[in-house]
Amino acid sequence: MTVPFRANLPLLDNDVLRTFIAIADTGNFSTAAEAVLRTPSAVSMQIKKLEDQLRTTLFLRDARSVSLTPQGEILLSYARRLIALSNEAVSRFVMPELSGVVRLGAADDIAERLLPGILRDFASKFPGIMVDVTVDSSTNLRKRIEEQRLDLALINTSSRQLQSEGEVVYTEKLVWAGAKCGAAHLQDPLPVSIWEDGCLWRQDALRKLDEAKRPYRIAYLSASTMAQRAAVISDLAVAPLARSYLTDDMRVLGPREGMPELMSFDVRLLTLADLSIPAKAVSETIREAYAQMEQDAA
Repeated sequence: MTVPFRANLPLLDNDVLRTFIAIADTGNFSTAAEAVLRTPSAVSMQIKKLEDQLRTTLFLRDARSVSLTPQGEILLSYARRLIALSNEAVSRFVMPELSGVVRLGAADDIAERLLPGILRDFASKFPGIMVDVTVDSSTNLRKRIEEQRLDLALINTSSRQLQSEGEVVYTEKLVWAGAKCGAAHLQDPLPVSIWEDGCLWRQDALRKLDEAKRPYRIAYLSASTMAQRAAVISDLAVAPLARSYLTDDMRVLGPREGMPELMSFDVRLLTLADLSIPAKAVSETIREAYAQMEQDAA
């Protein structure tokens, strides 16, 4: 029996796979080049080499962005697994102390908008550390820290509150959000989508409406920012939301629409006094993520 000849398969380069993942995540060669600290031309050469190796086209390119081909989507799954396995193997030897469980708390809006991306990046860098997340109100998260049931917590506070507690990692503007081309803000009384008692954003929004003598009704009451957003997008109500939380199908409502100005608020990072090494790694990753947000917003 004759065994058919088969050439040795090429080995995939982890650096090239990281570049490939960055392009897939950002949808842009130039943005990905900044993320992997390479020039756009070097990134293009890496992808061309990868496509030559695999004898397939991985990206569809147009003037503004790139998107994955079906073959590119298949490779993306393999690439994420290969990079994760590589990181796990390396960290097992060079960072054996960076393992364990970190208990992280976050307010609902932070947990939905920002935490998934932060934790995804963290897991790729520190695969030996597991992060258990608790989503709750800022008031309850503060209590959990005091009772040492959490290692870290991200909470929303007024800029006038908790001056000596934790550290401010980000400051953001609270705005009235309405549906793009919507008319909910024209209704009388004004339909408002709001959180339960004790919410900082609720207190400021309703106080400002009372001061402006703007009649309103609580049309939606929920502790979930996802529900708040759904009510806004459906043009069933307006809601006080963080400026960065607005999407393309929403718009800011201001004095021209008869809406009062809202406050700015701080995102604070609370920690236990004696943090473990894994918890310090999580806290540093959070600081870096918010610093990048601030830089992008500048």
